[in-house]
Amino acid sequence: MGKRIVVKVGSGVLSGGGEGLSGATLRRLAGEIAKARSHGHEVVLVSSGAILAGRERLKLEKRPSVQLKQAAAAVGQSRLMRAWEAAFARPKITVAQVLLSGDDLHHRERYLNARSTMLTLLRLGVVPVVNENDTVAVEEIKFGDNDGLSALVAGLVDANLLVLLTDQDGLYTDDPRENPSATLIAEVAPGATPARVGKAGPWGTGGMESKVRAARQAAEGGVLAVVANGMKAGTLTAVLDGEPVGTRFLPEDKPLAKRRQWLAFASHPKGRIIVDAGAREALTGKARSLLASGVKGLSSAFEPGDVVSLVEGGVEFARGLTNFSSRDLEKIKGLKTSEIERVLGNKPADEVVHRDNLAVLKR
Repeated sequence: MGKRIVVKVGSGVLSGGGEGLSGATLRRLAGEIAKARSHGHEVVLVSSGAILAGRERLKLEKRPSVQLKQAAAAVGQSRLMRAWEAAFARPKITVAQVLLSGDDLHHRERYLNARSTMLTLLRLGVVPVVNENDTVAVEEIKFGDNDGLSALVAGLVDANLLVLLTDQDGLYTDDPRENPSATLIAEVAPGATPARVGKAGPWGTGGMESKVRAARQAAEGGVLAVVANGMKAGTLTAVLDGEPVGTRFLPEDKPLAKRRQWLAFASHPKGRIIVDAGAREALTGKARSLLASGVKGLSSAFEPGDVVSLVEGGVEFARGLTNFSSRDLEKIKGLKTSEIERVLGNKPADEVVHRDNLAVLKR
């Protein structure tokens, strides 16, 4: 039975080492994806390159402002899609543009709508080409990257495998560009802390560090992740054939459930609930629900059903859906469950956050 694969390709790979999109590189990658599909695999392509293509067309300087990057993305996105359509024309594969912003995945309903669309495209035999909507996503350009997006997409479509194609052979014990003695790490066990990694190049927002974060996030969701060299022909095929290329991040034996994956990785908390050490231990060590008695304080306004961060000692350790508004929680924090109705006049729930609506963060 074929696998469902998410393949992420960065700008450094798509440029082929040049200043703009490399048609030869795109055709090579399209050929490898076509080969994977011929073996029964479904493929979602997460592609950077819009800013790169727009920068080339607009003849922008090496390090433009955020506003110019947005303009470059607006100009370059159509050029990027035309390039992928041309690359997939020979194997006669239909592609679809899917632009996502953080808001599309932060909200549960929009997250599920995006999932439905992607699964429908795969069922129709289409290769979705996913990119961050850099034209409007200022924060994503400054701090985000398509590595993190690819990990979210892997969870979104229930992928079996995430392949992050970069311009390095994989993760090394040190930055190989600075230390020639650095050696390639073939495998990273679940929950392991990898060694030091290199920084991003001038046009990449990712770098190896963000690929490690994305791979570990995918692994927490039960997805095997591989970081490998997309500059070399045949890399994707070798990964699918099980050959020892790149760095493999082994998936967790007991991954987070899908709803908890959304809470942990994609949701956007509206506020923070500060809890005591006993409550944190009950939530993380005993899989209990959060009760009002364990709440010490809160910040920001939120309503019932909103996602909130759970914090102890200044560190966010979990996220969940609150049953109480910030106004009501302020009145009942520290109280026993039996006292809630007396104070509020009603009791919406026994728990502030029920354990079924809670995701403990491993990072």
